[in-house]
Amino acid sequence: MAALSVAGAVLMVTRTNPVHSALSLVLTFASVAALYVLLRAPLLAVLQVAVYAGAIMVLFVFVVMLLAAERRSQTATDPLIALRWPAYVFGAAFLGAICYAVWTTPALGPVGNLTEDVVTRHAQVVGEELFTTYLLPFEVTSILLLAAMLGAIVLAKRRLE
Repeated sequence: MAALSVAGAVLMVTRTNPVHSALSLVLTFASVAALYVLLRAPLLAVLQVAVYAGAIMVLFVFVVMLLAAERRSQTATDPLIALRWPAYVFGAAFLGAICYAVWTTPALGPVGNLTEDVVTRHAQVVGEELFTTYLLPFEVTSILLLAAMLGAIVLAKRRLE
């Protein structure tokens, strides 16, 4: 599943068609959700599919279709063509640093004092924390998302007029 997630991410950044990139991102989100299932976190898997693979990707595809993003061919006059090889070198160095960090970090045992009761009541615990301890940040986030949605609607409406 992790390899599928990485493959989807690579496809996402290498495709020139924005719709194909969005579909590759859906593949990445779905494989991450499958990883959550394998880690016995079904609530996170459902949230991953519902929020990211569902709502966010519908929004991405809607924006791409609304803006009628044209496929831009890269020519020799494109100023970003000159940055292709430095980007490859930087990406390879970054990947090497991540691999080094993963292989040299000692494996840790179980962290925290999670009991079986907390693991089985995961959704209830998350809900209680979200609506008690983190109520204010939750409400601020919902207002921020509402404002962003209204702003996008206003901008799209102006563009259509």
